[in-house]
Amino acid sequence: MWEKDIDINEVREIRTRTSVFFGVGAIKKISDIAKILKDKGIDKVIVMSGRNAYKATGAWDYVEKALKDNSIGYVNFAEVTPNPNTHHVNNATKIARDFGAKAVLAIGGGSPTDAGKSVAILLKYPDKTAEDLYEFKFTPECAVPIVSINLTHGTGTETNRFAVVTNEEKNFKPAIAYDCIYPMFAIDDPQLMVKLSPKQTRYVSIDAVNHVVEAATSTVTSPYCVTLAREVIALVAKYLPKAIENPEDLTARYYLAYAAMMGGVCFDNGLLHYTHALEHPLSAVKPELSHGLGLAILLPAVVNTMYDNRASILADILSPIVPDLKGEKGEGEKAAKGIEKWLQSVGVPEKLTDEGFSEADVDKLVDLVFTTPSLDGLIGIAPAGKDKDTVRKIYQASLKPLQ
Repeated sequence: MWEKDIDINEVREIRTRTSVFFGVGAIKKISDIAKILKDKGIDKVIVMSGRNAYKATGAWDYVEKALKDNSIGYVNFAEVTPNPNTHHVNNATKIARDFGAKAVLAIGGGSPTDAGKSVAILLKYPDKTAEDLYEFKFTPECAVPIVSINLTHGTGTETNRFAVVTNEEKNFKPAIAYDCIYPMFAIDDPQLMVKLSPKQTRYVSIDAVNHVVEAATSTVTSPYCVTLAREVIALVAKYLPKAIENPEDLTARYYLAYAAMMGGVCFDNGLLHYTHALEHPLSAVKPELSHGLGLAILLPAVVNTMYDNRASILADILSPIVPDLKGEKGEGEKAAKGIEKWLQSVGVPEKLTDEGFSEADVDKLVDLVFTTPSLDGLIGIAPAGKDKDTVRKIYQASLKPLQ
């Protein structure tokens, strides 16, 4: 009920390691951000974006004016796609370096920001490539400043130190996490999110749910993560149906964006495990697969796998979507079916077979979980089995509906 006492039109500053301008109209803060950049001697930036959303949402009108008003030159790399790859990063880095960019300004969902974080590192390491970065051939300690203007309510990357980029040649989709890539500033403006497609509205919100389910149940979790997880899932359960019903409901977008931002902070602390470790190979093999959809498909089987090890936490945080769990061992299948039912209720009934995967793909996917750089680290903090057999069973259980 407390949400009713919040004026969503008041722009608040939320401090994590990143200063986030949050609320309807927050995009106007880009003028203040541009002034700060210029005062720091930053007179050229590279803008990382997809092909259309940065303009279609209206964000670019504010950004371009702010840059021009502060005499900041820019070059735009508008080629970032969902599940960005190392070629995007290498090409953008060359353009930025040739232009003399001193900072990165990303506009979009998680993909432009993740690619932008990678460019920000490589601008400080001219002898390195994106492949070097994502195969962990060096450990970066610095990056140029990053500003993230977020156009979705899912990834949370605007508030944390993570980035994910795919090496398509090797089917690797690793994750990096370095303190030097916390954005200096981020903008979360719900009015920039109302044009999200119905599918993406669902998928990005489910991404936020997965972030906190994993962070709250990892072997390195904390009470802080559990508290955040409980609130994130409650908000998504309440406001996702409202955003589906009315895509221009700014209150729904506001609280979904808030949930996603908290989700980013949550897994910055508690990290991730099964669902992300197993999804990355899915969208590495099939880059057209939405990350959030892949996570949705895996979530029921993941919860079933780990339920007995984290029964109390899962029963608590999942209560908004599976309300009758008691936190007792043996409820894993019940919890998994409850999640599957909730996913169906928000229009996401798909399983792996619907996305073109079959039993014949499972061995390759399992192998990628254990050979892709960084993913073994996620499995290492999972709360239950850490072996190939456990991973294989999750994939197999995700091929078809549980019910």
